[in-house]
Amino acid sequence: MSGLTIRRLDPFRIEIARTPPMRTTGLVYANRAIERTLEQENALQQVANVAALPGIVGPSMAMPDIHWGYGFPIGGVAAFSRDDGVISPGGVGYDINCGVCCMLTGMRVGDVTPRLDRLLASLYNNVPAGVGSSNKSLAVSGREFEQVLELGARWAVKKGYAPPGDLDAHEDAGCIAGADPDAVSAKAIERGQPQLGTLGSGNHFLELDVVDLVADAETARGFGLFEGQVVVLVHTGSRGLGHQVCDDHVHGMVSAASRHGIALPDRQLACAPVTSVEGREYFGAMAAAANFAFANRELIVFLIRKTFEEVFGGSFERLGMRMLFDCCHNIAKMERIEWGGRRIDACVHRKGATRALPPGDSRLPERFRRTGQPVLVPGDMGRMSFILAGASGARETFYSACHGAGRLLSRHEAKKRAKGRKIIDELRSRGIHAMAASRATLAEEIPDAYKDVSDVVDTMTGAGIATAVARLRPFAMVKG
Repeated sequence: MSGLTIRRLDPFRIEIARTPPMRTTGLVYANRAIERTLEQENALQQVANVAALPGIVGPSMAMPDIHWGYGFPIGGVAAFSRDDGVISPGGVGYDINCGVCCMLTGMRVGDVTPRLDRLLASLYNNVPAGVGSSNKSLAVSGREFEQVLELGARWAVKKGYAPPGDLDAHEDAGCIAGADPDAVSAKAIERGQPQLGTLGSGNHFLELDVVDLVADAETARGFGLFEGQVVVLVHTGSRGLGHQVCDDHVHGMVSAASRHGIALPDRQLACAPVTSVEGREYFGAMAAAANFAFANRELIVFLIRKTFEEVFGGSFERLGMRMLFDCCHNIAKMERIEWGGRRIDACVHRKGATRALPPGDSRLPERFRRTGQPVLVPGDMGRMSFILAGASGARETFYSACHGAGRLLSRHEAKKRAKGRKIIDELRSRGIHAMAASRATLAEEIPDAYKDVSDVVDTMTGAGIATAVARLRPFAMVKG
């Protein structure tokens, strides 16, 4: 935080003063507990660096799960005018449309525990996980794969992998407009084709949770939640395809920035004007990768439903399995925003941040008009997660909220701290059954590696960005 002028605005907001080359202020959502974690890394400087990019509208923002990332901080939110602003791969990240899907069941935890060992083993076998994991049974190629990139979750519905009702449970109906498969490199396609319906590694997971607290009974009823209910969370993204799309464009944008006269405070903030050839090509490829991720999570849901049918008998409909919501948290979208009394067409970057539309917003499906959009906030694998709902205060964040707990330790530091520990046994002592493709992944993802998600949620609700609906407690998971 050296060189930055920082002041606390209220119990939930910190301002970074505008100093050259910043074009605007920085705004970080953090209660006192979160503020103490910010001294450990350089994420606040990244907020300031983003504020120096051309065409930024409003402050450069960060949610309370803020931590250091490539270029933009993770938890970063920034809007850039379509007319004179930029688009940056660093503002989206390498895992394009990494996101979370929540699927409800009609089952209580007591219905599941007698068959839990079989269920967990079947999920581990049926949903490929781990570095480089593939699923040849769901692989498609040629024009069919182009349709995945164009249609996203709509492709999965078209092919019979999901009921049409799932689309109302996806952000943007599971398809980002403007996708251009021709802008996706052959190498990205080669990496992505065998990875549809796969979880991957790192912080990605498939998790069984129980609703152990309802904070807002009316909204919970609207969402279909009740105490003791089993829900399934899936966290994954665009796999190797998205990583390659980012890699293909981020390096070329350094020279593009120079050609367009953009001074970069950090090379990792490589960017191009939104309307430039380079900007349009990146957006088209990014949207295609985002659609791949929507389709990927929908196929994983298909595999989960089939597994529950095998273990418990009957159809997934009979088991009360339906999607609550699927949201993305690494994305750049063209949106009309309001700032300074004006409506502005902007490219809104959310990196490690989730859209959070309030009740009454016309962009919501009818089922969420009274409640606001579900905001899914996974914690860590040993503690808890939350389901929130977008609130009217999210207008100041361009309708954005946190996406998770946020890392506290680097992966390297987490591995050091986990050395000699039996993580699976530790989790089992907490009543959590886990299966993982890699011991290294478990070490990287120890609960100690993350902020306390309760502090993150406290900040969001205290700032009026979202309201708390329900708390989830994990009891079984599959990790890569």
